Amino acid sequence: MAEMFDVVMTSGFLAPQAVAILEQAGCRIHYMRPYPSAEEVAEITARVQAHAILTRQGPVSVVAMDASPRLRVIARHGVGVDDVDVRAATARGILVTRAPGSNTQAVAEHTLAMILALAKEFRPLGLAIAEGRWRDPTASVRDLAGLRLGLIGFGDIARAVLPLARAFGMQVAAWSPRLVESDIVEVMPSLDALLARSDALSLHCPYTPQTHHLIDAKALARMPEHSFVINTARGGIVDETALAAALDSGHLAGAALDVFEGEPPAADHRLRTHPRVIATPHVSGVTQGSLVNMGVMAAECIAWALTGQAVPEARIVRAAG
Repeated sequence: MAEMFDVVMTSGFLAPQAVAILEQAGCRIHYMRPYPSAEEVAEITARVQAHAILTRQGPVSVVAMDASPRLRVIARHGVGVDDVDVRAATARGILVTRAPGSNTQAVAEHTLAMILALAKEFRPLGLAIAEGRWRDPTASVRDLAGLRLGLIGFGDIARAVLPLARAFGMQVAAWSPRLVESDIVEVMPSLDALLARSDALSLHCPYTPQTHHLIDAKALARMPEHSFVINTARGGIVDETALAAALDSGHLAGAALDVFEGEPPAADHRLRTHPRVIATPHVSGVTQGSLVNMGVMAAECIAWALTGQAVPEARIVRAAG
């Protein structure tokens, strides 16, 4: 009888195409409620003695890794791996994988939609209509043509944002510690230089100890008056207290957030209901197409790893150093 493998899925849904790949490889899938805690992930990993964890909406800590001696692979249902202790996994010989490119276009489209909504003031104008008011006689909305868009990070998603923004006539520049020059975008020499020229600042860098609260009170103060911040990357990159203060003071005209430092954010989190904030619940990469892409790529990595086949190097994540 062929060996059976137990796979923990830190969500209640996996695309049928991905399910088929796992089942063909002899895997049983154990689903969880959305956004389980690290302790809940560890508990089910121990209970089923999992061979693999397919993580979408729950953190995978060292406790989960030590809960099952059979654990061989942790596959991320997406691109970012900040919810996985990669260093601990590497030390234990547990393979960590991700799904590069699986939701690139989806996140780029969501980013552009947020820029449009901010510039055209959809939220405040919609609230005015809902409250029975009409526009102020002096009201106007922003032009996109000529708007200076700054991209922090210039990976696949930022590169996908570039042509979408240029189609509306935006002037795009980028900065990344590793970006020295580019044939396709203006490269700013420093983060400060990018901040100072960004009417709209869009975040596309990974969340690491180095980028924690990268956009803090000082960074926001360097941006032009009445500028925008758009975050479809990770919530911890932005100091949310500083962001709220900059919105309250009017220095920022608005912010669009698909991610929060704690997810889901508390019911009384100020940025949930702030009149200058457009918020979505971490769905920028969750389209019908990207759900299939992410699920299939994660399932492939698990199936290959558990059946002794090679996993493409581009999908493997290792701890630095």
